Amino acid sequence: MTKTILAVDDSPSIRRMVRMTLQEAGYDVIEGIDGQDGLEKAISTRVDAIIVDQNMPRLDGIGMIRALKAHPNGQGVPVVVLSTESEESLKTQAREAGALGWMVKPFSPDKLLAVVRKVAG
Repeated sequence: MTKTILAVDDSPSIRRMVRMTLQEAGYDVIEGIDGQDGLEKAISTRVDAIIVDQNMPRLDGIGMIRALKAHPNGQGVPVVVLSTESEESLKTQAREAGALGWMVKPFSPDKLLAVVRKVAG
């Protein structure tokens, strides 16, 4: 069974890179254009993992994770942040909100795949 990954980023080029990397490895990919769009898709569609940016309009990554984890459909869905940010305080906030990990952009396709394989099973 194919795993479905939700990629949430306000940058079309980052979403495209994530989508291409994951699709080439056999994953189905759904895209969210910002945190609010990503949250709506995450609670209305069953996904196996979420890759989310931190700095986005309408709802940032940590806000999206908090809202997702507060919703019954968000329970147990693994989330990894993919961001240009790397401050420890943000990483701590993300972990406390429910993120499993944090990757810094730019990312290598191999590292992204390794993380997704680990969290999506």
